[in-house]
Order: sequence, then C-alpha cells, then structure tokens
Amino acid sequence: MSIIYIVKEGFSGFRRAKFAALGSIITITISLLLLGVFYVISTNTSRIVRSIREKVEMEAFLEEPASRARISEIQDQLSILEGVESVQFISKEEAARIFKREFGEDIASVLDFNPLPPSFKIFLKEDFRTTSRADAVQKAVRAIKGVDDVVYRKEMLEFIEKQTRTLYYVGLVLGILIGISAVFLVSNTIRLTISAKRKMVQTMKLVGASRWFVRAPFLIEGLLQGFVGGVAASGIIYYLLTFAAGLISGELAEFIKVDILFYLLVTASGMLLGFAGSAISVRRFIGETVAY
Repeated sequence: MSIIYIVKEGFSGFRRAKFAALGSIITITISLLLLGVFYVISTNTSRIVRSIREKVEMEAFLEEPASRARISEIQDQLSILEGVESVQFISKEEAARIFKREFGEDIASVLDFNPLPPSFKIFLKEDFRTTSRADAVQKAVRAIKGVDDVVYRKEMLEFIEKQTRTLYYVGLVLGILIGISAVFLVSNTIRLTISAKRKMVQTMKLVGASRWFVRAPFLIEGLLQGFVGGVAASGIIYYLLTFAAGLISGELAEFIKVDILFYLLVTASGMLLGFAGSAISVRRFIGETVAY
C-alpha cells in the first residue's frame, strides 16, 4: 500500500505544480535536444574523420637504380614494421600512369625520360593514423637502406586532430553547462512543491513516517519530469533527423542515422537529470522543513 501511495503522491505533485513542472520539462527537453543534436553531429563527424584517416597513406621513394632483389628486401622490411598494415609497390611505369590519370598529362610527352622513382605506398594500422605515431613510422622507414625519402599528409592529420579536439571540448563544456541548468530548474521546481506540502511533510514525520517514505514522492516527481522531457526530446530529434534525411541524398542520409538505443539513452538521460534535480532539492529542503 505504501508503494502505491508514494507513486500516487509523486503524480499528484506533478499535477499540482503544472506550470513549474512544465518549465522543468521544457528545460530538460531543450537541454537534451541540444545535447542530442550535438551528439549526432559529433558522432557522424567522427565517422567522417575515420573514413578520411583510412585514406591517409605514407609513400616511401626508393633510391635509383633499385634492383628486384633490393625492392623485395625493402618490402619485407617495411611489412614487419610496427604500425604498418600493408604495403604496395609502385613501379616507375605505374607512377607515370598515375601521373597521367591525375594530371591529364603524359610525362613522356614533356620529358624524354621518366623522372618518377619507384616507391612503396604504406598503409598504416588504425591506431597509427595520428601525427605522433605516423612520425615514428616515418622515421623507421627512412632508416631502411635504399629508401630515399618518405612523405605523408602530415598537415591534414594535424588539422583533423585539432578540429576533433576542439569538437570534443566544446561538447564537454556544452554538456556540463546544459546539464547543470536542467538540474537546477528541476531542483527549484521540487523545492516549490516541498514548500507547498510543508505541513503534510511535518505531519508525516510526526506520525513516524520514515525518511524514505517522505522523500520518495518528490523523487518520483523529478523522475516523471525527466521522463516526459526525455521522450519529448527524443520525438523532436527523430522528427528533425527524418525531415533532414528527406532533403538530402540517400548516401548522405546514412551519416545522420542513429540507432534506436540513442533515443532510449536520451530518455534515460532525462530521467537522470530529473532525479538528480529532485534529489538535490529533497536532500536540502526536506531537511530544513522537518528536523530528523
């Protein structure tokens, strides 16, 4: 019976303070909406960054002349280096064909000889697609006898890493600020409810009600506010993503899709914010209302 009473009181408090509760719900909804949209953007940005990193390759140019035996030896040495996923040999003839394909000019029509050296394309393992670790691989490749020079798009990797860090810190600060504001407003709403029920709380204490029995309805009220805010935010995000997907091509639409678990997490986050706000208020203001 006591559980039923606690739940009923939690819902009744929600109904009595409609406007205050509505303010909390709107705050939670907006907070989760901003965080959710930012999460979708940052997650899909990370996917794009990963796809760009996969295309980052290192190229080792060989000293000339390079015999077949020497080329095979260098390939074996490259293959066993830490961080190297695979290597691909590019002959002088293949380099000329690549040049023509990319620049539309036949190098043989410009020069009487092929100045392009043979080389190895080196593909790095996922953990080594950062500037610091790629630099270590570059240094190791340069140390191999017969390698003339080693290049990779270091500037692009540095740019990607810088932007990724910026996005991470912006998301962290935004999440903390929005979360605090949501918890504060829920806490203030529950405080108003506690103030309105001051006499009832005192009476419950006088008749021997436990601390849990007195506080539980307010915690349920906060959970309820968070749940409604979370569901509302999930619905709005779903609508926005569905609407956006209809405006772009199917290929690009793949980048804004999220799993069903995402919406459950948004709802759960709303409940967590609501519970945290109510817990803070209950701990502080019920202690002031009733002496334990």
